[in-house]
Amino acid sequence: MEFKHKSVLLDETIEGLNIKENGIYVDGTLGGGGHSLEICKRLGSGRLIGIDQDAAAIEAAGERLSDYKDRTTLVRSNYCNMGSVLSDLGISGVDGIVLDLGVSSYQLDTIERGFSYKYDTNLDMRMDQRQSLSAKEIVNEYSERDLFRIIKDYGEEQFAKNIAKHIVAARKEKPIETTGELNEIIKAAIPAKMRANGGHPSKRTFQAIRIECNRELEVLKDSLDEFIDLLNPGGRLCIITFHSLEDRIVKSAFKKRENPCTCPPDFPVCICGKVSAGKVITRKPILPSEEELAENKRSKSAKLRIFEKAQA
Repeated sequence: MEFKHKSVLLDETIEGLNIKENGIYVDGTLGGGGHSLEICKRLGSGRLIGIDQDAAAIEAAGERLSDYKDRTTLVRSNYCNMGSVLSDLGISGVDGIVLDLGVSSYQLDTIERGFSYKYDTNLDMRMDQRQSLSAKEIVNEYSERDLFRIIKDYGEEQFAKNIAKHIVAARKEKPIETTGELNEIIKAAIPAKMRANGGHPSKRTFQAIRIECNRELEVLKDSLDEFIDLLNPGGRLCIITFHSLEDRIVKSAFKKRENPCTCPPDFPVCICGKVSAGKVITRKPILPSEEELAENKRSKSAKLRIFEKAQA
């Protein structure tokens, strides 16, 4: 299947990066290369480093960026390894970083990847096919307590307890092998009147299992400080999120790096010595335009936040 993914908030992200012709930029979630392509078009002597853990993304982006081989380096890795990736390339600082979080259209629409509740296929959901943990292991091996925790915390599902209970009961009869089987279990755990009004009954649970499988929130939370530290003075970090869990992490991290002072509010002067790393450019997140929403339904929940590193 061709790697198709329509980049969300593309124009707004490129504008937010404030690209310099001779700058060094990192696309930490390369995907199909949509953001990277627009960055490359604006570079002269600059350089683009593209990172993705999905082999299909690296291959597809390589083809899409083939006219710009002189200014691109593509690396198969998780964006949490950005610091070491750049170090291996002899790069100590960059002028911009972009992350387009979540699952790509290609991953959702490639049936055998098991990301979507719309198809009946093997449970998988691994963004990096090299890792051992898949959705199948989570569903069949996690305790009822842990299933409840991830479905409640990562899916914000009000029926998390009952869904976890139904999963554990079902797997006692036989292992849960497919997305279709999981769909039926989830459906049975949610009252019929609630299923009629809340969209697809599996949406939140599938999101939760995918996040757990790929450690999405953990990786994001652990990486943000390093990303800001990797920026050159005046460099910008642009992050597109797709649900409130991600957005809260980004918003909180940006706020803390802008104002890290831990002194009590009534202190006349700061004595903690913590210095601001820069400023938040987006006091409120940038949202898709009405035109984009009409053209790309998957942009519906997207939010863009931008942080600028302090000038030296």
